[in-house]
Amino acid sequence: MNEHLEPTNLPPAENEILMPEESTNLLPRAVLRANTPVLLDGEWQFGLDPDDKGLGDGWHLGHAYQYTAQWPGSIEAHMLAARNQPQLAGWHDKIVAWYEREFILPVASEPRPQTMFQLTFGACGFETRVWLNGRLLRTIEGEEVHYGEYTSFSYELSAEYLRPVNRLTVRIADTMDADIPRGKQESHVYKRGGIWYQTYTGAVRSVWIEPIERNRLRSRVGVVSVVEDQLVRFNLMLRINDPGEYTVRLQVFERSRKVTQALATSEFPLRLEAGQKQQRLALEVPGAQLWSPQAPTLYRLVAQLIDSSGYVAQIETLFGLRKIEARGRYVYLNNAPVYLDGILYQPGTATFEEMKRHMHAMKVLGCNLVRVHIAGIDPRIYNLADEMGLLLWIEVPSPHRSSHRSRQEHQAELLRMLALIETHPSVVIWSLYNEDWGAQDIATNEETRRYIVEMYHYMMINHPQFLVIDNDGWHHISREGRLKSDLLTAHLYTPDVVRWRDLLDRLSAGQMDGVAAYPLVVGDPFFYRRQVPLVVSEWGGFGFADYGGPQEGQERTDRIRLFKQELRRRSIAGDVYTQATNIEDERNGLIDPHTGQLTVPPGLLNSGEMPVE
Repeated sequence: MNEHLEPTNLPPAENEILMPEESTNLLPRAVLRANTPVLLDGEWQFGLDPDDKGLGDGWHLGHAYQYTAQWPGSIEAHMLAARNQPQLAGWHDKIVAWYEREFILPVASEPRPQTMFQLTFGACGFETRVWLNGRLLRTIEGEEVHYGEYTSFSYELSAEYLRPVNRLTVRIADTMDADIPRGKQESHVYKRGGIWYQTYTGAVRSVWIEPIERNRLRSRVGVVSVVEDQLVRFNLMLRINDPGEYTVRLQVFERSRKVTQALATSEFPLRLEAGQKQQRLALEVPGAQLWSPQAPTLYRLVAQLIDSSGYVAQIETLFGLRKIEARGRYVYLNNAPVYLDGILYQPGTATFEEMKRHMHAMKVLGCNLVRVHIAGIDPRIYNLADEMGLLLWIEVPSPHRSSHRSRQEHQAELLRMLALIETHPSVVIWSLYNEDWGAQDIATNEETRRYIVEMYHYMMINHPQFLVIDNDGWHHISREGRLKSDLLTAHLYTPDVVRWRDLLDRLSAGQMDGVAAYPLVVGDPFFYRRQVPLVVSEWGGFGFADYGGPQEGQERTDRIRLFKQELRRRSIAGDVYTQATNIEDERNGLIDPHTGQLTVPPGLLNSGEMPVE
């Protein structure tokens, strides 16, 4: 597998704006660089390590692997491909897998001392170790072992360890441990079946190598806009190997590359030490149009780090200006009330092309909001939502047990996700937990509630561009009568219209008990008085045996339309229908999971098109 890799052009030293000819991003990240990354996807050597002896036996120094596997792909799929082997039939506690391939080092046309190579995994895990030519690598954050399976991580490749032909070895381990973020993958606590799914882990996203600058802006850009004063705050992460005097130049352009005149430009001199530094820089963009589902206007940020010699390291990304706010009983987008016509989305093992079809179908269905339910997802979907004008509700994949360790793992996953997702104007809502999963003692354990409240306050201060929900569905936390959630959400499942009307009446009247499966609020008493927006964040599910109701056809369409009408007759700020597509045992989707075709009429979930009596 000595696959030839194309030569890569390194950036010139001139102090100029470097524009890639195409803005299409083929990598699972939001930022573009003026270089040529080389994917290491394809066929890898593969082997399982059922006795976990590979580390002790030095497999990273050399090992004869019995199988091959396609990267990206899941360990489960790779095991299935080798199902004729009894030891590969499945795993019920722990899995350890090894992957290895060789690659030819890209040859730069003009090697420069300011550059180096970087290796990036789009997502891999839960526990990943990586060796280059037998040497254990450390991530840029200094980790010998990277934990987490939903976000990217990178390694700087030291020139002294690189060869013309290099051997890359990866060890991946995962368990059914209920303390780690799992979302709806099965664990020791929740077994597969019903709403719990098969594990899907390992080499799940692309891996690539690219030339990067020794001193640069990392692929992590946060955007906080204040629409009233047209100020945009950019949160940048700087990676410095050579301390000294630098200048950060920010330029904002219209999205079209045909427009070369910047709308706004500013420079910021900085004295930077070695290591990483997060820096917030503000830029006024006069006359900028706002991003919304009706008009998803995007702008282009070109950010450059310029050293004292004039050498330029550049990144580029798209962003939008928008403001989301919970005010009284309404959600406001750009200072105007908006009703959230949402749908629950569980992508599962869908390919990127299938997910694109799903997103377009949800738009045709009449949704302006997609709740990506407690799962990691290909980051290119966030880019697509930005372009389409779909609001996104993101959730941290939850642990399945409440413990001190599970809270540590939850916090680490939240921070990893935030670092890579806060660029996108489409992302407007975050859930910390869902239905007590990983916080089963929320009603009785003050330590659990204190952690969730601390994370809510952290989000308010550091990420004010989002609405935050403490625990979606029920058991929201109140401290001194202050709800520690921007929305009061409830999961209401019934196929009976009389029962539905009664639940909605009691919810909109502010009743905290007897509406959802558990009390809506725990902790100190909270008196609703229309202080926060009410959102029915799960309902329907018609077709799934556990939820009842008509499974398909005109009867299901009529029931959904009737239930939506009842929602809009009350002081409710939004709703989320369960769900977009079928997944494993949950047969309640409105969209074909493969073709993206609707099984109900277009516009069914668009309450703006529905007659209200």
